[in-house]
Amino acid sequence: MSLAFIRSGTAILAAMTISVFVGLPTPAMALDGAQRGEFETVIREYLLANPEILEEMQKSLENKKAAARMANQAKTLSEMKDLIYNSANQVEIGEPDAPITIVEFYDYNCGFCARALADMTKLVETEKGIRFVLKEFPVLGEASLEAHKVSLAFNKLLPAKSGDFHRALLIAPGRKDGTVAMALALEMGADETALTAEIAKPAILDAVREVYKLADGLGITGTPSYIVGEEVVFGAVGFDELNKKVANVRECGKSVC
Repeated sequence: MSLAFIRSGTAILAAMTISVFVGLPTPAMALDGAQRGEFETVIREYLLANPEILEEMQKSLENKKAAARMANQAKTLSEMKDLIYNSANQVEIGEPDAPITIVEFYDYNCGFCARALADMTKLVETEKGIRFVLKEFPVLGEASLEAHKVSLAFNKLLPAKSGDFHRALLIAPGRKDGTVAMALALEMGADETALTAEIAKPAILDAVREVYKLADGLGITGTPSYIVGEEVVFGAVGFDELNKKVANVRECGKSVC
């Protein structure tokens, strides 16, 4: 390959650099072995001399992924609105007809979720017009899944006590599993035979799958995560941050004005 060819191939080199970085077919695939080796050497030397291009490409890729995630979140919030806010499988705490709803995805074995319980309690008690919708999202193993199955069944049988059950199980010490959840449910007045039968129904696992479907569309993989207005919020951000987003929703109809 001539030096003139190499010097005139800046555009091709740039295209090849991008293609190599993202794993797409490159023009070099049409070259013979010797030409391909020389071209790869040129690419290597170019990248070593200009490493910042990789950072620019990585940033561009991250921005593209973030834009796609936000578009998918907006689509999910719009198309699955009723399932998000009015599912028959959710626990609700606060004013039933409140103008502002915060949706929380939680796992009973999530320590951050347990600490975030105080944030929810404070918001409901100190701010008027707030409703929390709680989504059972067992992501921390089989023990969590079994605990959530009991919780879902308890909510079906004793919905008036579901909020108290949620609070008690979430802050209970140690690892929460089906046995721990069942003991609490019986202590709170559930009938063991009826509860066991409810847990065995396919609808219980369907309820878990429902939340996983929502989480997938919203890009939620961990707990706690929230929906406030039109924004998906990741992590235990604390009372002040949640209250700020609530104030923004009151003022301009969305959590980020």
